[in-house]
Amino acid sequence: MLTATKGGKINISEEKDTKSLAEKFSKLIKQGDFILLSGNIGVGKTTFIKYLINSLQKANKQKITEVTSPTFTVINEYQIKKILIKHYDLYRIKNKKELNNLGIKEDLKDQITLVEWPEIVKKIKIKNSIKLIFEYKKNYTERYLSIISKNKTFLNEFK
Repeated sequence: MLTATKGGKINISEEKDTKSLAEKFSKLIKQGDFILLSGNIGVGKTTFIKYLINSLQKANKQKITEVTSPTFTVINEYQIKKILIKHYDLYRIKNKKELNNLGIKEDLKDQITLVEWPEIVKKIKIKNSIKLIFEYKKNYTERYLSIISKNKTFLNEFK
């Protein structure tokens, strides 16, 4: 069972815990949400997104697809019935001019936006932003997730 620690961090060291949390998260997000996923390489951001998207596909009785990191393409899109998901990986984006060419701030209310490596967009004021901070502990053998949102009801689902 997933539980938040005293500091509000959720232990996701086991992949099954990452999957379980992503499935729960998928039931709470909605169109217009802008989700920022921060953390070191290999800490589980893309794995979380894979389980999140696959959970939405399953809930909508759609074929489960492969979900990969858009490290080189920068963006992957998934249409799940009426839900458009845009998955960005900004690891290779070096300046805001490049960011503007991606259209990352367009049509936000009509989609769910997932952004890995969001450091370059942190100054953008987004109404429905949710921050997921992934981190390693104990010599990379444990992984934890912190969820930050202005929506207290949303956060209470993870306590």
